[in-house]
Amino acid sequence: MQTMTSRERLAATLRHEATDRVCVDFGAGFQTGLGAGAVHRLREALFGKSSQPVKVVESYQMLGEMDEELRRALGLDVVGVHGSGTMFGFKNEGWKPFTMFDGTPVLVPGRFNVTPAEDGGWMMHPEGDTSVPPSAWMPKDTFFFDSVNRQGALDEAALDPADNCEEMEVVSDAEVAHFAQLARHYHEQTDYGIYMTLPGTAFGDIALVPAPWMKHPKGIRSVEDWYMATAMRRDYVQKVFEVQCECALKSIEKLAAAVGERAQVVFVSGTDFGTQTGQFCSVKTYRELYKPFHKAVNDLIHKLTPWKTFIHSCGAVAPFIAEFIDAGFDVLNPVQCSATGMDPRWLKREFGRQIVFWGGGVDTQKTLPFGTPEEVYREARERIDIFAEGGGFVFNSIHNVQSNVPTENMLALFRAIKDSR
Repeated sequence: MQTMTSRERLAATLRHEATDRVCVDFGAGFQTGLGAGAVHRLREALFGKSSQPVKVVESYQMLGEMDEELRRALGLDVVGVHGSGTMFGFKNEGWKPFTMFDGTPVLVPGRFNVTPAEDGGWMMHPEGDTSVPPSAWMPKDTFFFDSVNRQGALDEAALDPADNCEEMEVVSDAEVAHFAQLARHYHEQTDYGIYMTLPGTAFGDIALVPAPWMKHPKGIRSVEDWYMATAMRRDYVQKVFEVQCECALKSIEKLAAAVGERAQVVFVSGTDFGTQTGQFCSVKTYRELYKPFHKAVNDLIHKLTPWKTFIHSCGAVAPFIAEFIDAGFDVLNPVQCSATGMDPRWLKREFGRQIVFWGGGVDTQKTLPFGTPEEVYREARERIDIFAEGGGFVFNSIHNVQSNVPTENMLALFRAIKDSR
């Protein structure tokens, strides 16, 4: 088969067509990246540039930038177009040096301001304002942040869905211009496939519920109370989603007009419906509470654009896959094959012609961090053989590669991808 460009390779993959080699993504999305420490050590192994700081492109998970030199060296096919801000409410700008607990030199945004935690870790503050209570915590000697629960006791009589809608708004003209400029740059100056993260379309994403970018969030903001609310306060959650959907549809209209055909696939939802062994909710709950909003978003995207829509949902989501497809999703990530009911061969056989699998390439819970290089290589080659047959597969690990993964295992992973060509 004639050699394809990366953009052609992704386009064919999204059409479930054969490609000259497997399409590969690391770093286009904030669910498909590498921790800054992993990026730094990959650069050391490949280029010997140990002193070059890694730009942290996603401050919450501390994901490192896959720059052009790395993309070329590793044979990556996809680049990402994202909003200008961070999960902590400040912009990705004004880069400054910072050192992680393990000594990794990085560049962080200028408003990335931490204060000491009691355990020796770091506390992060919304908008980088250290005069207000912290919204996230990175424990000592770890590699990413977790949200701090800032919700007080709930007063049933005072609960108002509007409090959980405070951050919801139609994307601004300035932000639309930011998306359009990046998409235009990648489309005109490179031959990469283009992935874009849509703002405000992830209904009930538990990473967003605590609102670590807000100084004083109101409403239901704890993880536990939010999950209980989907069962016990369904009307409340429904009203929040209705406001969110109205904003999301208007944002999609603006972005569709500005970006057009320059994007190929768009991230819509990061809400996790699965645990390691089961589901967070029933299929019936998904159909009644989430699916109508997913369908409204996907229908408008497919009406206005050629974009394929991407859902990220960790865990044992096999019972939901047919529902995701019916809701209009084209791509499933991270394909957590280690979860109950997520056998890769069965997934490919049952759904391989209906949805693109973006992930599943190697287990990031056990094999990649704790296996031998030989085990990593063998699993990656096996997953390529399973998922790539007949098209419809973008190779990526199962969620982000963590900063402390052994370098030899990362090299074995990329060797397996290269040898499959």
